[in-house]
Amino acid sequence: MYAILGLVIGVALGVFLQPTVPAFLQPYLPIAIVAALDAIFGGLRAYLERTFSDRVFAVSFVSNVLIAALIVWVGDQIGVGAQLSTAVVVVLGIRIFTNAAAIRRTLFRA
Repeated sequence: MYAILGLVIGVALGVFLQPTVPAFLQPYLPIAIVAALDAIFGGLRAYLERTFSDRVFAVSFVSNVLIAALIVWVGDQIGVGAQLSTAVVVVLGIRIFTNAAAIRRTLFRA
């Protein structure tokens, strides 16, 4: 219940305050969002399979975002940022769709 309330408050604050992202962080924001979505879908899957752990979810969420951003940053430093960004999005996208399929199978028995 607290998580949903926090999410609603966070979204409302973001809509009303309209924060700006510093220019140096803008290339990393989409990657961080995809990494966070991967953790959220994984957490939902674990919840539906009754194996959810809040500690595992929190560590997964933070580490996914940081590792994805680090990979893109390293790519920028060596001049292949766009390619590594694409690779991160593809890998995390596959994981998101895998989790979505498992969620669908759990919810609809199909």
